[in-house]
Amino acid sequence: MQILYIEDDVEIGEWVVRKLQEHSLDVHWLQSGSRFTGDANPYDVAILDVMLPGLDGFSIGRRLKRNYPHLPVIMLSARTAIDDKLGGLEFADDYITKPFHPEELLKRIEVQLRKFERTNEQTLSIGHLNVHLDQQVIQDETTSAEIILTGKQFHIFKFFLKHLNQILTKEQIYEGVWGEPYRDGDKSLMVHIRHLREKLEQDPSNPKVIETIRGIGYRVRG
Repeated sequence: MQILYIEDDVEIGEWVVRKLQEHSLDVHWLQSGSRFTGDANPYDVAILDVMLPGLDGFSIGRRLKRNYPHLPVIMLSARTAIDDKLGGLEFADDYITKPFHPEELLKRIEVQLRKFERTNEQTLSIGHLNVHLDQQVIQDETTSAEIILTGKQFHIFKFFLKHLNQILTKEQIYEGVWGEPYRDGDKSLMVHIRHLREKLEQDPSNPKVIETIRGIGYRVRG
């Protein structure tokens, strides 16, 4: 298991690396954001401190999720303000505040790996739908009919599948799919969600696949 770890505090970094290596994890530790080349292909998880010299953890995390959406990103920070946490969770998969126990970090890594392993399976069953990710085919198992989505619609639905059971804000979805910050007043995501429901739901007026979480966003349950 390959871990990308970026932390400038030497004492914390040595402690975390030692604990992860004790659990047979291979850790590539960088002490500056500017040392990261941008290539995340070798890694299974990225663990990023927020406050870094060179390039901060938020900037690196956003770039990683844009270029490697299948890579779990865990943010570490001594900043406990709710705005900081919400800012990190707009793109990251988890946010841990310092100080933390090594067993907590290990458990959160395990949770993220399980979640992303599920979304990398070749076939997923979501309600009445069978999704064949390798072929980009969705079938209604009650009728055996294939459901045809546009490229953007499939991209949005696949983003939900990468975050099964997770409540996603419209900002998270927009940034993950379009690769740019959400603009207030932009209705394009809502239009795509409506069209997706018309194709995927058995009753679009009472959606069971893409749930609306009032005041927050959307969720697809696995």
